[in-house]
Amino acid sequence: MFEQLKDIVAKYHQLSEQMADPAISSDAKRYQSIAKEHSGLSELVRSYEKYQKVSQDLEGNRELLKDPDLGEIAKEEIPRLESELEDLEQDLKIQLLPKDPHDDKNIFLEIRAGAGGDEAGIFAGDLFRMYSRYAETRGWKVELMDSNPTGVGGFKEVIVQISGEQVFSALKYEGGVHRVQRVPKTEASGRIHTSTVTVVVMPEASDVDVKVEDKDLKVDVMRASGPGGQSVNTTDSAVRLTHIPSGIVVICRDEKSQHKNKAKAMKILKARLYDVEMEKQNQERSDQRKSMVGMGDRSEKIRTYNFPQGRVTDHRIGLTLHQLETVMNGDLTALIEKIRGYYQAEALKSGPGL
Repeated sequence: MFEQLKDIVAKYHQLSEQMADPAISSDAKRYQSIAKEHSGLSELVRSYEKYQKVSQDLEGNRELLKDPDLGEIAKEEIPRLESELEDLEQDLKIQLLPKDPHDDKNIFLEIRAGAGGDEAGIFAGDLFRMYSRYAETRGWKVELMDSNPTGVGGFKEVIVQISGEQVFSALKYEGGVHRVQRVPKTEASGRIHTSTVTVVVMPEASDVDVKVEDKDLKVDVMRASGPGGQSVNTTDSAVRLTHIPSGIVVICRDEKSQHKNKAKAMKILKARLYDVEMEKQNQERSDQRKSMVGMGDRSEKIRTYNFPQGRVTDHRIGLTLHQLETVMNGDLTALIEKIRGYYQAEALKSGPGL
């Protein structure tokens, strides 16, 4: 590990020198490429420098144990430094794990009501607002791609694109079945109902990732309609794309422009095709590997939101937080960090061979 770190530090300094070279700085495209690589290594280099400093401090204190005047002070400092060094080494191991190539990608987030009727639709709306508020705290952009409102303040389905820095990295573990337990507003007897909502997180696919041929597409246009049969648009602007080889169907109806709806539908279609290909690749890996990257079965119940008890439980890692209101208001940081930490620890156990 430390030989690898020395090579990375040498590379980092080499890139620093290149960025200071006038011939390179005058070439915007080349400079941008080098600066991006340099930035990607900076956190790891800072962590390694901190590790080296703490390591030197620890050795210095061990030497001071022999000093009759300073030995007692050193004896008190050594356990703290040993613990800090151990934490820093663990952090370095995590940072050296192979990077998920999709971590920097924007995503499409699909939220669909499952079992539970109107209550499932209402909770789908609650999750949509939760993720939107979290995105806002991160400075990400949320663009509505398509929605199918229920008419009682919820959604049968809502699809958004979330763009920004490290979006997939933060939200990739959110895919799966989310279960809610609460008394619906429409429930006169006060009984607790259980409903489910399915969340799908897909990295945005570029033209390089997915090619869609015109001959493989069937395009239908139709008039969009809202809840209760109300007309949303007065023209045939809703677009349905059918990808003939895969059978995937995408409908977009939120824009008044047929052209804009088609463009949005094409983006979602490419993401779904890319997602299918990733799922195929994941199934070829071992169960241990699939667990490590957090790509379990989408039918798996991953989380329960229990309103009477004010708790959120993530079943994959056995974590319960009594912070339901905070989570529903979009503060997902603690939850996401604990889940990510779990999968990073699993990856370390798996070893380099996986």
